[in-house]
Amino acid sequence: MENLTSRFIRYAKIDTQSNPESDQCPSSDKQWKLANMLVKELKEMGMEDVTIDEHAYVMATLPSNIDKEIPVIGFIAHMDTSPDFSADKVSPQVHENYNGKDILLNKEKNIVLSPNDFEELKLYKGQTIITTDGTTLLGADDKAGVAEIMSAMEFLLQHPEIKHGKVRIAFNPDEEIGKGAYLFDVKKFGAKWAYTMDGGQIGELEYENFNAAGAVVTVKGVSVHPGTAYHQMINSMLIANNFISSLPKNETPETTKGYEGFFHLYQMKGTVEETTLNYIIRDHNRKNFEARKALFLQVAKAVNNGYEKPLVDVDMKDQYYNMKEKIEPNMHIVDIAEKAMIKAGVKPKIKAIRGGTDGAQLSFKGLPCPNIFAGGHNFHGKFEFVPVQSMEKAKEVIVNIISLTAES
Repeated sequence: MENLTSRFIRYAKIDTQSNPESDQCPSSDKQWKLANMLVKELKEMGMEDVTIDEHAYVMATLPSNIDKEIPVIGFIAHMDTSPDFSADKVSPQVHENYNGKDILLNKEKNIVLSPNDFEELKLYKGQTIITTDGTTLLGADDKAGVAEIMSAMEFLLQHPEIKHGKVRIAFNPDEEIGKGAYLFDVKKFGAKWAYTMDGGQIGELEYENFNAAGAVVTVKGVSVHPGTAYHQMINSMLIANNFISSLPKNETPETTKGYEGFFHLYQMKGTVEETTLNYIIRDHNRKNFEARKALFLQVAKAVNNGYEKPLVDVDMKDQYYNMKEKIEPNMHIVDIAEKAMIKAGVKPKIKAIRGGTDGAQLSFKGLPCPNIFAGGHNFHGKFEFVPVQSMEKAKEVIVNIISLTAES
C-alpha cells in the first residue's frame, strides 16, 4: 500500500486548476492528467467497473464481499483546484513533529505561516503538517479527499475480513467553478446515498450549505476626451462605485459568520467605457436568499433611474441550493457518518457550510450527499496546509462508514 502522504503529494504536484472562462468540460485540459492517472491506479489496485467519460468524470466500484443486500453507497471528491491562486509547480513541504511555532515557507520571500495569524495551527503541535512553499496553493482542496478515498479503497481491497456492501467512488472536474455536478451521471453512479470528502478541519460533518447565485453586473459609459468631457462623459467606473456602495456595507464575507448571508464582489474590471462587476450572493435561508436577489436587482434599477437610459445590466443565475431540505428526510446517513467519526476517535463538528459543495447539487439530482472533512486549512492560498494525521483519520472514517453501513 502506498503511504497516504506520498499519494497526496504526488497528486498535489499536478496542476489541475479549473478555468471559469471556459465553456467546455473539463474546463481545463490539464485536469485530464490526474483523471487518467486515477483510472490507471484504480485498475491496478483491483477496483472494478473503472470508467472515465468524455468529460473526465472517473467512477469505479468496490464490489460487495457480504452475502446480504446492502445499500450501495458512494464517496466523491473533485480533482480541480481553485482558479483564484497559482497552482503551477506546487511543491509541498513536509514538517514532521511540528513545534507549534512559525513555519518558514519561503526564505527568499520571507513568507511565514504563523500561529499568530492562524491560531488553529496550535491544534497540530507534535503532528506532521504539509504546507506550500509560499508561492502556490497546496491543493488539499480537494486532492486530500481524492487521496483519502483512494487509500481507503486500497485498504479495503487488502483487508477482505472487513465486510462491506458495494461501494461506488467518483472523481469529478470543475467543482471550484461551481460546475462539478453539472454532468455527473447519478443514474450511472447508482448509489443510494454518498458523501463528498471535501470539508476542512478534522471532524467537520456538514449537511447544510448556502443557497447560491452568481451575478455579472455590466455598466456602460461614454468615453470622451477629459478636456471636453463636460456633460458628455459618463464614467462607468463611478457608476459601478455607486452600485457597490448602495448594497449593505455590513453584509460581505469579511463581516459575516455562521448562518449570516452576504453579497461578495470578487472581481471587477473597468474603464470609462465599460465596467464589469462579478458577484456571488449567498444565504442559508431560502426566503432570505430570494430577498437578497431582489434587493440586488432593486439597487440596479435605482442606479439606472438616475440616468436617461439604463446603464446597468444584471445577469443573475442561481448556482445551487441548501441541501438540508434533501438530507433531512434521510438523516440516517448523517448519523452513520457521526458514528463513524466517533469510532475513529474523532469528535464530530456538525455545522453549516459557508459555501457550497458538489453534494448540494447532487442532493437535488437525487443523490443525498453530506460533506465530510478532508482535513485541510486555509484553502485557495499560499497559507494552505493539511495535517497528515487528519488525512489518516478521514481515511479511517471512510472505512468505518462502509463497515457500519454493512452492519446496520
